[in-house]
Amino acid sequence: MGHHHHHGCSHGHAHRPVDYSRAFAIGVGLNITFVVLEAVGGVILGSMALLADAGHNLSDVLGLLLAWGATYLARSRPTDRYTYGLRGSTILAAMLNGLILMMAVGGIAWESLRRLVDPSVVEGGPVAVIAAVGVIINTVTALLFMRGGQHDLNIRGAYLHMAADAGVSVAVVLGGVGMMTLGWLWLDPVLSLIIAGVILWSTWGLLRDSVNLALQAVPTGIDLKEVHEYLLQRPGVTVVHDLHVWAMSTTETALTAHLVRPENGDADVFLSATSQELHERFGIEHTTLQIERVHDEEACKLARADAV
Repeated sequence: MGHHHHHGCSHGHAHRPVDYSRAFAIGVGLNITFVVLEAVGGVILGSMALLADAGHNLSDVLGLLLAWGATYLARSRPTDRYTYGLRGSTILAAMLNGLILMMAVGGIAWESLRRLVDPSVVEGGPVAVIAAVGVIINTVTALLFMRGGQHDLNIRGAYLHMAADAGVSVAVVLGGVGMMTLGWLWLDPVLSLIIAGVILWSTWGLLRDSVNLALQAVPTGIDLKEVHEYLLQRPGVTVVHDLHVWAMSTTETALTAHLVRPENGDADVFLSATSQELHERFGIEHTTLQIERVHDEEACKLARADAV
């Protein structure tokens, strides 16, 4: 039995990573400035909430730098060693972002619990003013990445961090006002614990999705059964096996499959149309299909249901 390997090309739809360099530069600059302001204010005022938010923002600066570096590496050309280029670095950056934030959660929660047992006097007014600056900076930064976050897990990580920071800063503002007007010293460490919870909630999905992509799971939003059914319904196809769909990066998806197609006289037209539709229907940019004339498990060792 002859095996015919074909690479399906979606002409005019090759995905190029969007350049977010300007957004990253603005975001990093604004957040570094704010981290210094919060850290100094937190030490002078003795506010654990400000120091916790400063630590969180510092981890976000590192996260932004990671994501920025990954988007740069993702545009590198393939080499003899890295035949897909370095597109996978965006997945690693998203995963490292999640891990960094998880460690930040642990540190913030530990110190907050200690402060809850032994509250310190905190000046609520200045705390509220500094946190209000954070609301503005984090909102502006989040808006820079909002659109890209819908399609790119790496950019979504940056967006989620900044959006969560904006909400956390609002909470610190409210806490500062509460301490100033009501004198509730326990409010500062309690807000810090809330901050830790917000970080944990916003990070869990990012970490889960990035680990899944690193393990070559089918990307979220693609139903493998639907892809299989689509390929099986293509003209002349009788069997589909060895179907794999995985992420090459946080924005690009690849597919390989064996299609049994006894009559394959229009191979080029069939492959071009199939790869084009896979792109349009499922967002799959890189399609490689192997056409086989008959379904024979002896001739094709990957025809077995348990084969990988």
